[in-house]
Amino acid sequence: MTLPATDGIMEKLQALLSYDASSPLIFSSGLFLFLFAGFMLIYNAFRRAPMARIVYVILFSLYFYYKSSGIYFLLLIFAATSDFLIAQGIYRVRSRAAKRWLVVLSVMVNLGMLGYFKYTNFLVDIANQMFGQGFLQFQNIFLPVGISFFVFQSMSYTIDIYRGQLKPLGNWCDYLFYLSFFPQLVAGPIVRARDFLPQIYRNPVFVSRDMFGRGVFLILSGLFKKAIISDYISLNFVDRVFDNPMLYSGFENLMGVYGYALQIYCDFSGYSDMAIGLALLLGFRFPVNFDSPYQSATITEFWRRWHISLSSWLKDYLYISLGGNRKGRARTYANLMLTMLLGGLWHGAAVRFILWGALHGAALAVHKALMHAFPSVFKASGEQMRPWRRVLGVLVTFHVVCLGWILFRAPDMHTGERILSQIFGHFQWRLIPQVVSGYGAVMALMAAGYLLHMLPRRAEAWGERTVAGAPLVVKALMLTVLIWCVMQIKSSEIQPFIYFQF
Repeated sequence: MTLPATDGIMEKLQALLSYDASSPLIFSSGLFLFLFAGFMLIYNAFRRAPMARIVYVILFSLYFYYKSSGIYFLLLIFAATSDFLIAQGIYRVRSRAAKRWLVVLSVMVNLGMLGYFKYTNFLVDIANQMFGQGFLQFQNIFLPVGISFFVFQSMSYTIDIYRGQLKPLGNWCDYLFYLSFFPQLVAGPIVRARDFLPQIYRNPVFVSRDMFGRGVFLILSGLFKKAIISDYISLNFVDRVFDNPMLYSGFENLMGVYGYALQIYCDFSGYSDMAIGLALLLGFRFPVNFDSPYQSATITEFWRRWHISLSSWLKDYLYISLGGNRKGRARTYANLMLTMLLGGLWHGAAVRFILWGALHGAALAVHKALMHAFPSVFKASGEQMRPWRRVLGVLVTFHVVCLGWILFRAPDMHTGERILSQIFGHFQWRLIPQVVSGYGAVMALMAAGYLLHMLPRRAEAWGERTVAGAPLVVKALMLTVLIWCVMQIKSSEIQPFIYFQF
């Protein structure tokens, strides 16, 4: 006879070890915080045992990915094995042609995986639209979480070896550790092998007081951005507007667009903050992924501040490979456009993402052309501008970016058109006081979010120093209070990160 208590324990254990597609594991969930606390207890015991530490982190990372994407954690193992072996071949063969064919093989394998899982449904839909429904029959394909990120990471490894910028690892476990490292696994940042690999071999693992304090600050900051600002304004305002824009005035639609701009920033930068913070607690440093992008006075500056790991990857491995700015102005503009078109396609398998990329590519090309034609007026970044021009540049750049966010968020092109028609045709100024009072909490949170975003770097640095210098008890109290606040304001289950879909 099985005791009821035993049944309850077994059910909880089964839930802990099984994959639930409706509730993927994310950093802002209570389950992850509980698991991470247990993980750290054992991790600290392996500070002076590098191999045991590597294997332990790999196992936890694979478990984390299993809880996010199910059986597709095997895809991660396959990618690691494939590029580990190809990298060995690239390094050992003497023939330049053979090296080139091996790196092409790596790119084909990685893009083949990405293409199948991410773009097959899109291509089937296009074929059926062109030749009639039923022309192609294909089962809907599951998109493994984070595949776009670890595919790009893996390609950077083999390409860097081909370019002679990196030597291959001799141990497969080391490479699997790099590719599966759970803080950045499912939504970046995209960490280059040459930046990460040297950190693996430090023994013992050392986490300074500064690293620990900064890690806690980034975790707190990321949790606040994601679980309080992003989730709240999304569930209580933004989603409603984008689901049916014709039910709302032009002012409400405009606020919905501004709200989404803040939501996607807080969601994605919040994830990046937590990823960087978690890595610091484990003794690893990641590069900054966001740098107050809405303070940008030009579209060029925006892409130096937004999703820095992706924009730098596209620049180093795509834009420069196409010729960059070395083959004349016309070729430069074409390379910018092609790079951003492919960047848009990377974000999603839909025409609206391609148009989003085209908008940014055109904006970058126009800005570069203006800098060439009027060098005394148009600059690369706001720091080089006069104050009034910088303010004007920030306003113009922000609204160009917001126009792109409409394409990014709207479920289809028709919805995007309706949003724009409401903004420009049915603004209804007289309803502004009523809307502001009716959505008081949302508007206040949006205002606070943008205000915090626009603060100078020294304000953020002060906040980081304050948290980092606080006693451990105070740090724990801050985390407890923040979690309590999250529980108080959330109106539904924890929302997945936006960039999970990419």
